[in-house]
Amino acid sequence: MTKNRIANQHHATFEGIRQLDAEGNEYWSARKLAKVLDYSEYRHFLPVIERARAACQNSGHALTDHIEDVLDMVQIGSGAERELADVRLSRYACYLIVQNGDPSKPVIANGQTYFAMQTRRQELEDSAKFAQLSEDDKRLAIRNELAAHNKHLAAAAKDAGVESSLGYAIFQDHGYKGLYGGLGAKDIHAHKGLKKSQKILDHMGSTELAANLFRATQTEEKLKRENVQGKREANKAHYEVGEKVRATIKELGGTMPEALPTPAQSVKQIESAKKKLDGKK
Repeated sequence: MTKNRIANQHHATFEGIRQLDAEGNEYWSARKLAKVLDYSEYRHFLPVIERARAACQNSGHALTDHIEDVLDMVQIGSGAERELADVRLSRYACYLIVQNGDPSKPVIANGQTYFAMQTRRQELEDSAKFAQLSEDDKRLAIRNELAAHNKHLAAAAKDAGVESSLGYAIFQDHGYKGLYGGLGAKDIHAHKGLKKSQKILDHMGSTELAANLFRATQTEEKLKRENVQGKREANKAHYEVGEKVRATIKELGGTMPEALPTPAQSVKQIESAKKKLDGKK
């Protein structure tokens, strides 16, 4: 079975166990998720749920919105029923759970990419304010968020052993090559027809910027979570994350980032125009 078929199978499985409550809110049963994630016994899955609880609280999310202990009635034969403890999980909680799993297992590796990307998409879709923004405003918002996360990524890379400016440039190039099917920063720069002084991130649409934001945030988490050490391993990790993001875009039927159009105006030009407009008010 090919990697794509394995990924598609697991993604279909994750969606297949998704449930809806009486109000139409989606949730996952921890017992069913444990089976999908290849846990031999549910009790072995409980510590992972507890780590997800802690991560949810530490991230500032309301725990009750994402992880809820419940009692379900199950049949035990002859029409009799008994209560069985379970946990209802949001998509975000599932993401936290798979992030604590073993990435060497295909089902975990695909789950990490799937839930992370779907969670990010849901966050953007659920934000009414973001949805109402123009394309230019979306670009500004994501570009600013990416600038902040790139600082966090640089710090994580430094902790992993990427210390020089040249080393960080090489590290970043590995991420781009994974996401852009082998194209490095210079290749992307040339592909967009940019001048030497122009930055590629300032000449991306909101969709392309979002893919790069996802690459940056997930690489930062991977470096920290797996305590990656050494420039070679850090570069490898960045490439692998970029490659996984690319694979997920393909599986979702999206356009590859290098095939997305380059906006006529740069983010800097949009910022400048906004400042002039604000100055006239």
